[in-house]
Amino acid sequence: MKSHLDLSIVVPVYNEEENIAPLYTEITDALANLGLSYEIIVVNDGSQDSTMARLREVQERDRRVVVIDFRRNFGQTAALSAGFDHSNGEVIITLDGDLQNDPRDIPLLLDKIKDYDIVNGWRKNRQDKALSRKLPSKIANKLISWVTGVKLNDYGCTLKAYRKDVIKTIKLYGEMHRFIPAIASAMGITYCEVPTHHRARRFGKTKYGISRTIRVILDLMTVKFLLSYNTRPIQLFGAIGIMSGFTGFLICLYMTFLKLAGQSIGSRPLLLLGVLMIILSAFFIVLGLLGEVLIRLYYEVQGKPVYYIKEVHRSEI
Repeated sequence: MKSHLDLSIVVPVYNEEENIAPLYTEITDALANLGLSYEIIVVNDGSQDSTMARLREVQERDRRVVVIDFRRNFGQTAALSAGFDHSNGEVIITLDGDLQNDPRDIPLLLDKIKDYDIVNGWRKNRQDKALSRKLPSKIANKLISWVTGVKLNDYGCTLKAYRKDVIKTIKLYGEMHRFIPAIASAMGITYCEVPTHHRARRFGKTKYGISRTIRVILDLMTVKFLLSYNTRPIQLFGAIGIMSGFTGFLICLYMTFLKLAGQSIGSRPLLLLGVLMIILSAFFIVLGLLGEVLIRLYYEVQGKPVYYIKEVHRSEI
C-alpha cells in the first residue's frame, strides 16, 4: 500500500559512482528545513561501475531512499518513467545525477509549483565547456518552442517540478522526456520557467553529444503529430492526399490538352509525375483512414479519455 508524501525526488543515474554520496548529501541538506515528507527515488540505469553499491550504502543509512535497478541501460526517458511510476509524492521533482543541477534550487521550484502544473528549470548560465553541447541545445530549444508553441528556453534541463496528477497521466517512450512540457500542453496545463544554477561536471563523463540532435528532431516530429493530429490523423494525411491528387489531376489535364493539340506526351516525365501524384493521393487517404481506425481502437478498447478535467464544480442543494 502506497503512503502519502509531500514530495518525490526522482534521479536517473548511469555510471555516477563518485557522485552518489555528495548528491544524496546535497539533496537532504536542501530539504532539511522545509518540513516536508519526502522520498528520494534513484533509478540506476544499468550502470557498469560501482554506482549500485554506492546506492545501497546510502539506502542503508536512509530509508527514504528508494533504488530502482534496471537490468540494462534503457535510457533517461525510461529511467524517469520508472521513477514517476513508483513515486508517491504530490509534487515530483526530477534532476540529473551528475551534480550539474543544484539541489539548492529545489525550494525555488516548490514555491513556484503552488501556482503552476509544471515548473521548468532554465540553465541560464550553462557551465558546459564544449560548444558541441551548447550550440545544438540552443538550436533545439528554439526549434521545439516554435514547433510546439510551448515557449521555453531550456527543454533539456532535467531539473523540473511536476504536479502528480499531471505527470501520472503521461506515458513516455523513446527519448520523449525532454518534451514533457510540450506533451502536457495538450491537457491545458499551466507552466513557467525559472532560472536555476548550473555547475560544471566534477566527476565522470558526460553522456550527451551532438549525435542527439538528430534524435531530438525525429522525436519532435512525433510530438508535433501527437499534439496536432493525435485524435484526427485523417485531417493530416487526407489533406496531403487531396493536395497531391488535385495537383496530379491538373498535371494530367494539362497533358490531355497537349495530346489533343497533337503533341506527343508518352515520353514526357511530367505525365509520369501526374500519375504518381494521383496514386500517392489514394495512398495518403487510405493511410489516414487506417490511422482513424487505429486511433478509435486505442481510445475505445483501452478506455483512454480524449479530454482532461481540472475540477468539477457542483452547486450545493
